Amino acid sequence: MSQLKNSELMEGWHGDVVCRHVHVAPPSLLGGVLADAKNPDTPKQTWGCHHGDKQRRHATLVIIVGAAILCVGVGALNPPPSRAADELLEASQDSGPGVVQCANLIYGQDKSSVCFAEEFLALLQRDTSIRTNRRFYAVKSDSVELYQYPFAIMTGEGPFTLTAAQRNNLRNYLQRGGFLLASPGCSSSQWDASFRAEVQAIFPNMELKRIPMSHPIFHTVYDINRLDTTHSGGDAYLEGLEIGGKIVLIYSHEGLNDTANSGPGCCCCGGNEIQNSRQINANLLAYALTH
Repeated sequence: MSQLKNSELMEGWHGDVVCRHVHVAPPSLLGGVLADAKNPDTPKQTWGCHHGDKQRRHATLVIIVGAAILCVGVGALNPPPSRAADELLEASQDSGPGVVQCANLIYGQDKSSVCFAEEFLALLQRDTSIRTNRRFYAVKSDSVELYQYPFAIMTGEGPFTLTAAQRNNLRNYLQRGGFLLASPGCSSSQWDASFRAEVQAIFPNMELKRIPMSHPIFHTVYDINRLDTTHSGGDAYLEGLEIGGKIVLIYSHEGLNDTANSGPGCCCCGGNEIQNSRQINANLLAYALTH
């Protein structure tokens, strides 16, 4: 959140005031608010801000647009960084027109896709003109809400079975321009078997095919010339499903989860994940948006 200074209200004080609360009030209240703002004895509770430090002085800042009070903010002088304020700033930057939103799927009976790192979203925004929301949205795989997201993540461990409604919705989603990135958590062989069976059930006349390293998905933003895995050796590769000349589904049986950065409660113990997954995932999102 931008920090603001006001020499009149800050007379004799030093520091920045962070606008934390937004209120809209009639012009008739303007005089009273300004009077309180200039009064250092105004109780902190009046403005809903109390840091528990009675020796720390507070200031109230008023921003006036036209005749309406747009923002009333209270903050400690030279306050330490606020996690809540940082999260609010991030949320404001991650929303609005032109910001790409990505989904992580809820599927089967009780499966979620939480153990998939979001870091590639910030990476793509940093290195391209694509604006991304840096957090996934949990979306049920059989809901119409899925169509609001051009890119979806599906991951997990252990066996699963999709419902008929989930299969139909995923088929329609991919046929109508959606993109699915699927990856087993911790290289789960059971999840791998279930996913392959579900792809066959959803698209009985199609099959996953190995994608050559010369394909644009490996070079859309970053040039990827090999897939590095946790354990050396082997021949890691990606598979894809193509509809109308465009890849709409990418699958990695090793895993593109970047689990170490996916949050608490997520662990890849013994799997063979692809280590340069962050750049690969950024490429995949860019490909999905531009092809």
